[in-house]
Amino acid sequence: MFFRLISRNSKRNRKENGLFFSSLLVSIIAFYIILSLPNQDVMLFLAKMESNAVDKLLMMIPVFFGITLFILFFLIYYASKFQLERRKHELGVYLMMGMRRIKLFAMLLWEDFSNSAVSLLIGLPVAVMLSELISLITARMVGLGIVGHQITFSPKAVLWTATGFLLIKFMAFLILSAKISREEIGSLLVDTPDGVKKQLPAFFYAFSLLAGILCLTVAYAMAIHGEAWFDPMIMSLTVLLGISGTIALFWGLRFLISAMVKSSKKDRQLHVFNFRQIQETVVHRSGTLAICSLLILAALCCFGAGVGISRFYGEGNRHVLDYTFESREHDTDTAAIRQTLTDYRLDICFSDLFEMKVGHVSTTRNSEYVFQMEALMSALQEMPSSQDRDVLLNNLSYATYPYLISLSSYNQLLTAANLPKLELASDEAAIYIDNEAATYEKTKLLNNILKTRPEAWLDGKQLYLTGTVQTTNLVTDRSITLSFALILPDETFEYYTQDEYSVYLNGVLKKNAAENASLMSVISDMNQKLDETGLYYESYLQNMGRQLFYMVAASYITIYLAIIFLIIANTIIGVQFLISQQSASRRYRTLIHLGAGYSTLCRSARKQINWYFGVPVVVAAFSSLFGVWSLLTGILPSSAKTNLSEMMMISAAMILMLCVVEYIYIAVVKRSSAHYLLTLMVPEREE
Repeated sequence: MFFRLISRNSKRNRKENGLFFSSLLVSIIAFYIILSLPNQDVMLFLAKMESNAVDKLLMMIPVFFGITLFILFFLIYYASKFQLERRKHELGVYLMMGMRRIKLFAMLLWEDFSNSAVSLLIGLPVAVMLSELISLITARMVGLGIVGHQITFSPKAVLWTATGFLLIKFMAFLILSAKISREEIGSLLVDTPDGVKKQLPAFFYAFSLLAGILCLTVAYAMAIHGEAWFDPMIMSLTVLLGISGTIALFWGLRFLISAMVKSSKKDRQLHVFNFRQIQETVVHRSGTLAICSLLILAALCCFGAGVGISRFYGEGNRHVLDYTFESREHDTDTAAIRQTLTDYRLDICFSDLFEMKVGHVSTTRNSEYVFQMEALMSALQEMPSSQDRDVLLNNLSYATYPYLISLSSYNQLLTAANLPKLELASDEAAIYIDNEAATYEKTKLLNNILKTRPEAWLDGKQLYLTGTVQTTNLVTDRSITLSFALILPDETFEYYTQDEYSVYLNGVLKKNAAENASLMSVISDMNQKLDETGLYYESYLQNMGRQLFYMVAASYITIYLAIIFLIIANTIIGVQFLISQQSASRRYRTLIHLGAGYSTLCRSARKQINWYFGVPVVVAAFSSLFGVWSLLTGILPSSAKTNLSEMMMISAAMILMLCVVEYIYIAVVKRSSAHYLLTLMVPEREE
């Protein structure tokens, strides 16, 4: 009989608290996915390419897990408190019927353990399958292929997920049960109304509302201008203004709600009652609503920026080269490298092998002011003032001793990239800027000037800068990252370098090499063969591994945090509303005695829920546009900011998608509210 009672109560609790139970399931899934990250294909692959960065990322995962457990503890405590508050009358009846407190404690403990076990039994299998699906999709996206995917199951992640979840659930239960056990039977059987909050004059609320709007406006302006990312003091001030402004805004909403109450029309059913309920809830819980709005803001910013950043790094730079070989002795002859490849029969794997020649001016020993381009700098200064123009002026002012690139070798690179070749006269030069240093706006400014063929001087000899800015990467990875260089005709290049230059041998694999396997698998196999030759090389995997690491770090961590923040904020708002609705049960019963029907009460509750959820969500969604803009501006490298508008559109779409999730939460709370109102329609018994 005792265990049958526990089973019935557990099922009823899960049914009546579907919002809280669903939140726990999502939390379990998120916990397992983040803890099983080290076992996923992508991370195992990255550990070979970016071991130091991966180790640092994996060291952060327990920290994230511990912080989210700490935050989730308060959510569980708060929601469990609401459940026990709703059952106070029931628990008092159990004691009145002779149940001992120790048995009541055991019953509640087993109910809690039963619900936790059901959550784990449902959540963990779903988490394992979802983790495998994410790993498979990621492996397919990055080129590992389905064949390269290995099914992984992490017992350690399961153990830590279950242990952490059960631990915080048990701690919350112990604290709450201790409070319940000290209450007298009479207090359990009687509802205790909330205390009356002191109201201040309307002027204070109006002033708080205006001050909150002003603080948020200043914080938005400071965030999107990017100033906060260059000075910790400005960043702290921006965050402080944002938090203070949000809290002041919600505290001042009492003035706006009061104005709506006064302007109500008489022909609208329960209009005044609805806004009085909202007004009282905001008065009592404005701080909590502000914090929940900030949590939703953090979730929207993390999700929007994370998806935008992972999209950029997922696309990465244009893939042209597969390998770059370099002579350890920096010899200008690559014949030895070619011969080694031939000896190991690896030359047949490449469709193209060509040299990339890069050097410095060797016609003078003086490295200061060897190159001058006053005409280009003057034309740049005459252009409208902008941040890109100022950055260009600053960077180009240091380009007095540039790198030189051979035209023929660069044209071979353009041919491999299926781009048109450059044509330069003996007195002409083209400008090269590495892809990471070039942005769309900067390149556009320079290209407009290059149309006029500005005059320049290289070691006292006249040159004309022409063509367009070239940005195709010279090698596969980071052996050469040039912020500024000149592409010169071969004879001119030979003259200025005096045969003192570095030569890199670039290689492109045959297209049919990846017909039966993914490109990354082919390159991995080739790396093993090249390791036997003793050649010094870099492969596309280094470049891809770095981009993939950024993508994984941005997407996994930010989306994980977004899910946790969203769960906590929405569950707190939903539970808080249901608590306030329970506290106002006498008012609803009074309306029922006055003739209000069930449908009328449900419409009233739905309007209150729309306002109660809508205000924090709208404020967070509006603020998130500026927050994501600020994150993308501050975190992304300059080369990524070329697609800033596109990433903002992607982020806005992600924010809109999360707003749909908010709508689902609202629908769940409305359903729970309607179920509770239905229980009030039954005549109240007097004990």
